[in-house]
Amino acid sequence: MISDNSTAGSNDTAGNNDTAGKSSSNRFRTARRRTALAAGLALALGLGVTAQASAGSPRSVSGKPSDNITRIADFYGAYTDAVTDEGGGKLADELRKHYLTPAFQKELAAWEDKNHADGVLRAQNVPLAWKVTDNGTANYTEAVVTLSWGSETTQLIVDMTRGTHKIFHIGTKGVEAG
Repeated sequence: MISDNSTAGSNDTAGNNDTAGKSSSNRFRTARRRTALAAGLALALGLGVTAQASAGSPRSVSGKPSDNITRIADFYGAYTDAVTDEGGGKLADELRKHYLTPAFQKELAAWEDKNHADGVLRAQNVPLAWKVTDNGTANYTEAVVTLSWGSETTQLIVDMTRGTHKIFHIGTKGVEAG
């Protein structure tokens, strides 16, 4: 935890009887710093969240590494961050290696050559938001990933193995792209 015990903005602590005001101000700065630290940590860990400080009620996101829907959400969150951030190309490649089966990586590369678009996003640009919804199945996990570009959306079907937690298929909902 980060603690702010400084008296920034005041070199004269003697003779100041307003310690309650300073204490309240320090707690507010400390809370803001904790919020910023938590947001940075969540983004750095690829937790698939958009953290923001607001006057509204606090938001929570939870997940577990053994849950495929969490893993798919983590992948799409980290991947969209990587392709959005300057110099994130190497990270995007590493995320593909970590989350996609080797065979699907080759299939995706062929799809991208043919379609001149990002195969993970099935688009030429990066969405502004994403949502992952469990779509069920018995032998593997199928999720619907909704990518949003303002008022435009695309829904993808993403399939992940249960044992290795690797994505082996991404396709457009209702249309199998190959």
